[in-house]
Amino acid sequence: MYLYLKNVATLKIDTGKCTGCGFCLNVCPRGVIDLKDGVAYVAVKDACLECGACAKNCRFDAITVQTGVGCATAILRGIGEDGACSCGSPNPTGKSCCGK
Repeated sequence: MYLYLKNVATLKIDTGKCTGCGFCLNVCPRGVIDLKDGVAYVAVKDACLECGACAKNCRFDAITVQTGVGCATAILRGIGEDGACSCGSPNPTGKSCCGK
């Protein structure tokens, strides 16, 4: 599993709101979330793409994540600007894929 920059993902789970339905586990493309004692928790935070699938599909508003700032966005911006890009690095046009 690829990991990204340490401790920068904005993913958070409010354990007080989580019902343990496990739907977030099903929609996460990277297996970032797991269940323990019937409550979701962030198991591999540094693998989070910040795509927002977990938060958008949580019926209990227990998950928050700032979308559009993670590695997935960086890669897509790089493709859209005709150049490959990795997290935080400039593409061939000199622009940062992350919008920084």
